[in-house]
Amino acid sequence: MASGIRSFFLEGPAGKLEALLNEGKPDATHAALVCHPHPLYGGTVHNKVVYHAMKTLNSFGFPVLRFNFRGAGLSEGEHDQGRGEVEDARTALNWLNAEYHLPMLFCGFSFGAATGLRAACPDEKVTGLIALGTPVSAEGRVYTYKFLENCTKPKLFISGSRDQFGSQDNLRQVFAMAAEPKQLVFVEGAEHFFEGRLPEMQAAIRNWIQQLFKPGRQAEAS
Repeated sequence: MASGIRSFFLEGPAGKLEALLNEGKPDATHAALVCHPHPLYGGTVHNKVVYHAMKTLNSFGFPVLRFNFRGAGLSEGEHDQGRGEVEDARTALNWLNAEYHLPMLFCGFSFGAATGLRAACPDEKVTGLIALGTPVSAEGRVYTYKFLENCTKPKLFISGSRDQFGSQDNLRQVFAMAAEPKQLVFVEGAEHFFEGRLPEMQAAIRNWIQQLFKPGRQAEAS
């Protein structure tokens, strides 16, 4: 596994964004961004799902960037209901591209998936997308994913079979709407936060990356 972590701030559109970078190997084939869940409900870079996703991606030697959306943690600005947060994600992707000049993977959990996908889908440097616990209806808000009809990048959707913010039927509708190539994995018995099922979530990410990108090394257990 890659080692070393950097803490710093990105210059975001609404002020500084608190960021953490888990460094990668010198021969890394990709760089990755992981976006956290809803900041108004406690979502930050330290969320367990975000952390375990980062560990899995970093186990391939990829440098992995996490950041706090505006108004979360030490990030400046105020929550913008998912609008300005798309620009925050673009800022993070642009930084990764400038820093590494590598193909990029995007991974988002919950709100982080709903907002970050909008930034990552049109970014030509992003070569793969991972959506964890994709919310369909949460906190009184209905999320729409029509933009996925034109998103032809490889996509992996992973959700718990008992996710309270996106039933299997609702997520299958989102999945059916999304352009190929795509894969859908339900973690049996898991709820939205994959409590007690994080290893299964990690295994699904690991298998998809190994099959799709063949990054040249077996990921270490993480």
